[in-house]
Amino acid sequence: MASPESRRSSACAPADSFASQRARMVETQIRARDVHDPQVLAAMAKVPREAFVPELTRELAYDDSPLPIGCDQTISQPFIVAVMIEALQLEGGERVLEIGTGSGYAAAVLAQIAGEVVTIERIAALADRARATLAALGIVNVEVGQGDGSRGCPAHAPFDAIVVAAGGPRVPDSLKAQLTIGGRLVMPVGTDQLSQKLLRITRAPDGHYAHEHLTDVRFVPLIGAEGWGATPDEPTAERR
Repeated sequence: MASPESRRSSACAPADSFASQRARMVETQIRARDVHDPQVLAAMAKVPREAFVPELTRELAYDDSPLPIGCDQTISQPFIVAVMIEALQLEGGERVLEIGTGSGYAAAVLAQIAGEVVTIERIAALADRARATLAALGIVNVEVGQGDGSRGCPAHAPFDAIVVAAGGPRVPDSLKAQLTIGGRLVMPVGTDQLSQKLLRITRAPDGHYAHEHLTDVRFVPLIGAEGWGATPDEPTAERR
């Protein structure tokens, strides 16, 4: 945790100081922990995380921890963002679905690698804010929808990769069905809302799904018809 003095100085720091912090984050928080995909490292080094956190906590943007973004939600720890994106095994140019837009940071990182990113947020205020931030940064290959992400975005399926930034009791059947053959889905899963296992699901040509346990994680719960606390009246994701 940064000292009060360092926080005060970084709060008034020019943009190149954020760039230095970002480079240090990539080296000490991500590469040093065995994330080695060059496209992921380059994307994490490019996207300004400070643009996706509230003004009052901007000086903490490159701390090795999640941060609150309002509406009882958080922006994930940078390392976890990198781990989840690396686990998607992207080569470049894919169509990716993200569930749980939050601040829009992970979508922005994905957009540096993927050809198209569709991201779904349950909370309208967060979806609007993420949409505005992405637009301000000139990121044009991300579309933000608002609705029940546990159902995915069937109107624009299939997807080469799906990443879920919320923990559910199981992997939603709707999401698995929206994967291409050979597509990968990365999601925290656990019967305890306070802790989950990060799983990678790969759709095989015979219709089966291979499961891999990657690591233990802790995410906010996936709320929706196929998550925690079913909300059948909540609209399926709308894009705009």
